[in-house]
Amino acid sequence: MRLLLVWLINALSLLAVPYVLPSVSVDSFYVALLTALLLALVNTLIRPLLVLVTLPITILTLGLFTLVINGLLFWFVASFVEGFRVGGFWSAFWGALAYSLISSVASWLLIPKPHLPPPPPPDYIDSTARRL
Repeated sequence: MRLLLVWLINALSLLAVPYVLPSVSVDSFYVALLTALLLALVNTLIRPLLVLVTLPITILTLGLFTLVINGLLFWFVASFVEGFRVGGFWSAFWGALAYSLISSVASWLLIPKPHLPPPPPPDYIDSTARRL
């Protein structure tokens, strides 16, 4: 159920990106669902390989090159999904950043947080703790 909720939030976030960046367009909710699914698959399967291959430049840029990778993958998905268009690399870069921020905030607001275990009672003695 949580996976479907995240997918729906990502699709709705993708529909919100053209309001922030006019150079990104999504034709319909169906296209947004398909694009969100493909972005999830690409980020799961291809992104780790790209991060590994570009590790030296990622280290040199203190991790900022991962934003370029995100933009390239966003642009890559737009190149073969009919109805999802991106105006170029910089549009893809800023679109991926906006999509990430919108979906992160929406997920944080809408997905319930797991409950933490209750704290131990006050008279609890942790026998594994190191004492100085």
